[in-house]
Amino acid sequence: MTTPVSDTSFVSGGGYRWLDVWVLANIIQLATQKFCLKFLTSKTDPCGRQFDQMTQAARSGVANIAEGYSRRATSKETEMKLYDVAKASLDELACDYRNWILLDGELPWSNSDSEARVVSSIQIDRASFSDDIERNSAAHVLAQYAKFSRWIDDDDSFVRAKALLLLSGRAIQMLVRKMERTHADFVAHGGFAENLTRDRLSARLAAQPDAPSCPKCGKPMQERTAKRGVRAGKRFWSCSGYPDCDGTRPLD
Repeated sequence: MTTPVSDTSFVSGGGYRWLDVWVLANIIQLATQKFCLKFLTSKTDPCGRQFDQMTQAARSGVANIAEGYSRRATSKETEMKLYDVAKASLDELACDYRNWILLDGELPWSNSDSEARVVSSIQIDRASFSDDIERNSAAHVLAQYAKFSRWIDDDDSFVRAKALLLLSGRAIQMLVRKMERTHADFVAHGGFAENLTRDRLSARLAAQPDAPSCPKCGKPMQERTAKRGVRAGKRFWSCSGYPDCDGTRPLD
């Protein structure tokens, strides 16, 4: 398997295409569109609202994963919020499939059901394309779709619904884990705004190589101007760790 292209290429070239959860969400969207076209008729969905809601929920899962990943370089908060929207959309879709199953007195697959075990064991292949991204990523989605087609293209609507309920739950779990990893990365490394502040502070400190050390914590200090009080307008040394540390020195 070839190594995916660099992280910068991921962002500029639609790096979400390499995400297993985005691929799985595409499988769910395609299968949902086929399900609705085949089984939601004027008799089962006379107003067409369920068709719209199911297809839009499936689309939202795909679109918000893509948008969230595309925002990862500038806002971890926005990235996590969009993943959460995708998760909520897939939760909504799962409810529709669950309702379809229950409506005829059927039950979802149990964890011990042989069909559930088989479907759960099928893994998404890691994407390995590095050129002609649009075409190759589409081919990858279809190749992964084919792995589940025995169930999600079945003539029995309940088999389809049970399989898609399972796959929706799987995608939801993947998104939960992705949000947890994104949050951990934010805690460890900060986000765009935090890193801009850090870089700005580093540049300031580099421009003041003779700055004294903070008398409280030992960090390098930087020049500031008092904004209020009797010393308003006066320059002084302030700890670069402010507001966590409020150490100061007079500016000689």
